[in-house]
Amino acid sequence: MKELVSTINFNQLDVFCLTNGNIVSGFIGVAEKKIEMLFLDPQIFGKGLGMQLLNFAVKELKANKVDVNEQNVKAVKFYQKSGFEICARTDQDDQGRNYPLLRMKLKI
Repeated sequence: MKELVSTINFNQLDVFCLTNGNIVSGFIGVAEKKIEMLFLDPQIFGKGLGMQLLNFAVKELKANKVDVNEQNVKAVKFYQKSGFEICARTDQDDQGRNYPLLRMKLKI
């Protein structure tokens, strides 16, 4: 995770954190109405907190797009349950690696 965070330019994102005291339990980053990241501590999975972050981004930040790794079936289902639909597929991720992405958009 440390390597991932060190490669992200947070200056280009609106980032909002879910905290428990001084501990960050999750966060969402949005740029130009696109959800660029949504991460949660696995210990809080299944409690509706990811949905709360997503709903905040959709309602307050007008987020309506997201790219999801095709192999991350749970994430694909999470976004579909929230009203997103697959509108395109790539053979590689944005770094050129052979990880197909599903481009998803919020149904209007």
